[in-house]
Amino acid sequence: MDKLLIRGGHPLRGEVIVSGAKNAALPEMCATLLTDEPVHLHNVPRLHDVRTMRGLLDHMGVRTETHGARGGMSFCAAAPITPEAPYELVKTMRASVLVLGPLVARFGQAKVSLPGGCAIGVRPIDQHLVGLTALGASVTLEHG
Repeated sequence: MDKLLIRGGHPLRGEVIVSGAKNAALPEMCATLLTDEPVHLHNVPRLHDVRTMRGLLDHMGVRTETHGARGGMSFCAAAPITPEAPYELVKTMRASVLVLGPLVARFGQAKVSLPGGCAIGVRPIDQHLVGLTALGASVTLEHG
C-alpha cells in the first residue's frame, strides 16, 4: 500500500472497547503476592502470558479466579505460599521474573529460575538483581 486515502466530512460516532495491557497486568498479578488480602483486577487481557502467570501463581499457592468476559480476576495469597518459581513454569515467559521482588519483600527469600520466552533475543534480568541487591538482598545464581 503506497498511501491511505481518507474521505471524511462526517463526525465519528460509536464505542470502542479498550482491552487491558499485558505489560500492566503481569506486574499487577505479581504484586498480589505482597498481601494476604484478596485483590481484584479488572480488564485483564485474555492472553497466553496471563494464563501462564496465573498458572505460576496457582503453583505458589495463590488462589486465582476469573470473572466474566471483560477480564476480571481475583487473587488471594493468604494460603501458605511457596516462594519458588520452577524452571518448568517460567521457561516460556520472561515476565515470570516479576515474582522475585514481591516474594523477597514478603517472605525474605525466593527461589526463581531464570526466565525464558523472549522471541526478540536475550534480554538480561540484571537490573532486577541490581535493584534487589541495592535493597539489601543477597542474590545467588546457581544452575540457572
